Amino acid sequence: MAPNDEAEQEVYQPKDAVAEGIRTTLITGGAGLFTSAIQNTLTRQNVSGWGVFTRTGGTIGLFAAAGAAHGFGKAAAANLREKDDSWNPAIGGFLSGAIVGLRFGTMPMTLGCGATLAVIQGVFDYGGGKFSGYDKDPNVDEYERKEYLRKNRRRPIQETLEQLGEGRGIYGPGYQERRAARIKENYGIDVPRT
Repeated sequence: MAPNDEAEQEVYQPKDAVAEGIRTTLITGGAGLFTSAIQNTLTRQNVSGWGVFTRTGGTIGLFAAAGAAHGFGKAAAANLREKDDSWNPAIGGFLSGAIVGLRFGTMPMTLGCGATLAVIQGVFDYGGGKFSGYDKDPNVDEYERKEYLRKNRRRPIQETLEQLGEGRGIYGPGYQERRAARIKENYGIDVPRT
């Protein structure tokens, strides 16, 4: 390995796995509380508002535990491997999927849910971690890129006027004079020019 290759490699910054686990526990626990509240309102019996915790409270625990396992597992895997790649979300996804599978009580379901969520998380992260895919270019500002595209595809005003005609907010140079002449010719009215 050449000396320059070491300088080009990024230095791994360790992550706080406990803080990440707590953060994801709070987020997914809130989602579990929301889901539990929906389940509570859809029950046939009239249960009290505390039914969110007493009757369907297991949903809150399941969401919170799965979120904690995912956040902690992802950060811990990154710290142990000292790499920040798509394997870390896959490991976190396997752990959280396994917790969801534990609810069914069989080992095949536990491993199957874990493997399914691991594949989904790994592929999603490998594909850019966004539903829109990779960013165009990280070195180019998005506003400047859109302005360039807007200017690059701008048509001359004459071409637009030929296709659409004047009016509806599209006016060519000398429009006021042509309008005043047209009104004078058709109606005999002098239009004051401003």
